[in-house]
Amino acid sequence: MASDDIAFLSAAETARLIRTKQVSPVEVVRVYLERIERIDPTLRAYITVTADRALDAAREAERTLIAENEVGPLFGVPVAVKDQFWTRGVLTTNGSRAYRDFVPTEDATVIARLAQAGTILLGKLAMSELALGGTRAPAWGTTRNPWDPERTPGESSSGSGAALGAHLCAASVGEDTGGSGRTPAAYCNAVGLRPTYTRVSRHGLMPACWFFDQAAPMTKTVEDCALVLGAIAGYDPKDPLTSRRAVPDYRAGLGRDIRGLRIGIIRELVEHADVHPEVKRAVHAAAAVMQGLGAQVVDVSIPLIDLAGAMYVAIGDTEGAGACDELLRHKPGDLDPASRTRLQAAALLPFKVYNRAMKARVLLRRQFMRAFDIADVLICPTSPYPAPKHTALTAPFSDADDIRARFFFRRAYTGSYALVALPAISVPCGFTVERLPIGLEIGAPPFAEERLLQVAHAYEQATRWYAERSPASLAAA
Repeated sequence: MASDDIAFLSAAETARLIRTKQVSPVEVVRVYLERIERIDPTLRAYITVTADRALDAAREAERTLIAENEVGPLFGVPVAVKDQFWTRGVLTTNGSRAYRDFVPTEDATVIARLAQAGTILLGKLAMSELALGGTRAPAWGTTRNPWDPERTPGESSSGSGAALGAHLCAASVGEDTGGSGRTPAAYCNAVGLRPTYTRVSRHGLMPACWFFDQAAPMTKTVEDCALVLGAIAGYDPKDPLTSRRAVPDYRAGLGRDIRGLRIGIIRELVEHADVHPEVKRAVHAAAAVMQGLGAQVVDVSIPLIDLAGAMYVAIGDTEGAGACDELLRHKPGDLDPASRTRLQAAALLPFKVYNRAMKARVLLRRQFMRAFDIADVLICPTSPYPAPKHTALTAPFSDADDIRARFFFRRAYTGSYALVALPAISVPCGFTVERLPIGLEIGAPPFAEERLLQVAHAYEQATRWYAERSPASLAAA
């Protein structure tokens, strides 16, 4: 098998070949490290590459394979994680110069559980500063979209999206506060899952918003996503908020047909006048595919979702200002001007606005739960438009309408699920005429990740958009 062919495999297939000794962990790790060295100087998906550590772990994995017959479904798989998770002995920057010297003395629970599952850490991935988005001058360079380097790979798990789109890791874990895992997945033709709030431990996850932050499996396929979620989910005494519910075998339900399931199209998010026409067509085409698989497609209305972007910013930015209070007080010069301005503005938000947003959040959840009375899952675009150019993200706001359009509008699509603490997944849904990826967002009731993955997998296998390869991924040696 050619080196790049190994990198194009899913995590599940990589693990299978390792278990059956058709490829070795060292061989696979070297393939990825060579690709990182070749492609990443342009893409800038990584902040830190842990090459020596990865090779040592791969050699240990080979010894384990010789000594044992049974290993797990992710054993030997090279992964990379967003630089927001503590990693013992490894620089962990949170995307900010303020943490340029921070080397944790313990692992985040997510990192520890990935290691227990037998994965091999390739390194730490680029991100927007402090997981906020909108960074104007990233401290480790601008991460580029593997489908078009002039465009963003999405925020804030930018490196996770780019690394998957260019096949620079077999799987990743990003973080999703209001869409930071799902949007990069959509822009880079990958899969990104926001689990139910409390499903995954946040111990060692550097905070952006206490009420919204969630570790986000980001992968090449839905099967890979099921495996990664299964590895990291579950109660953690270091995070007392984590759910004590048993963790199911998420992969077991993949392959079940979706005949008879009700697919609800969120009217306000699909038919909005500002949705890119090619995105709208792709979502309707996805609904038709699901209908062809035996599902029933129904129309759903969630009236308050038009205000979800404003609710999200009122809560998320205010919480972020609180989480970063010490930085704002003592290290403001270390922050990107956009991050500093956004946090300072949020710190001045009147409490009554924050309080009203929290109350509105409860009403929005009620509307979501009523929608689930008539639909088993909900669908809409992950983003109302394909990946914008970098220049569009950093352009000054012109007026209040521009602020509403650029700052609030898109956040309703992913931020709504953060507000209501429900799981949602983004899966590849086709391309624009410019070959820019489109993401389909599928949402489900609390702790219904099995259903979410079942539907996502059925759609994925019927369309196979995930198999398309970006120009960056095909870069010649």
